[in-house]
Amino acid sequence: MAKEVIRIVKLALEAGKANPARVGKDLAPTGIHLMQFCTQYNELTKGKPGQVIPAEIKVYEDRSFDITLKTPPASFLLKQFAGIEKGSATPGRTIAGSITRDELRQIAEIKLPDLNTTNLESAMRIIAGTARNMGIRIED
Repeated sequence: MAKEVIRIVKLALEAGKANPARVGKDLAPTGIHLMQFCTQYNELTKGKPGQVIPAEIKVYEDRSFDITLKTPPASFLLKQFAGIEKGSATPGRTIAGSITRDELRQIAEIKLPDLNTTNLESAMRIIAGTARNMGIRIED
């Protein structure tokens, strides 16, 4: 018989830097062992230093859990490729940075498993929309 999922928690943590102090307020109410979660998350993300890796944690009735890692947020990847700290305060008026079409394609390929499309061109349009909203120009 399959275990019953009692709660699903989504967290966005920096890779390899999970600790009970950071995740406690979100995960303590579920009753799972925080240090066990942190050790497991850090082990799964140890090869990706400096990246924000979202995780979906399924908590079961016996207080066991499964961690599913997602791809980094599009905004994080766009800032990384554009080499900027944050997006524009007034997108459409102020340009915060720029990326090339090839970089846009790379970001779309990274994000493709988590987007609601299987077409790379559609994924590129989704990421381009996020870039526009952040004040990042896409150059040909």
